[in-house]
Amino acid sequence: MSNSSAAIICFYNEDVSYRLAHKKKIRQWLLSIIEQEGKTSGAISYIFCSDEYLAEINAKYLNASYFTDVITFDYTENDCVSGDIFISIDRVKDNAKLYNQSCCRELLRVILHGVLHLCGYKDKTTNEAAEMREKEEHYLQKFI
Repeated sequence: MSNSSAAIICFYNEDVSYRLAHKKKIRQWLLSIIEQEGKTSGAISYIFCSDEYLAEINAKYLNASYFTDVITFDYTENDCVSGDIFISIDRVKDNAKLYNQSCCRELLRVILHGVLHLCGYKDKTTNEAAEMREKEEHYLQKFI
């Protein structure tokens, strides 16, 4: 892994008590994705929280008033991927039911979604969203 000494991927809880399983495997998977995308990994923090916590961040920083599953703050510089990724565990659980997925798979998709944003992928337009979904499916297959 290039520049792996600077690669730090951490997982935190804000206002939820969520225990992420397979942290080491998830870290290695994410580092592999970043490398496959032609980037290096810097400091990436995943913060698991509630709908309410993420809604406050959405309102404060993005001037938006709706629940979302993930918000990514991108600090990437010179292809060194870095950022803070906030994930609502409430939304992940609800979306898993909605999309008929396991909570584990839905959480992996959202974790991956955040890192893909840090790698430069967008999802505002229909084409961008389609490319993002394609990348998610591609890399999800490699985890399982």
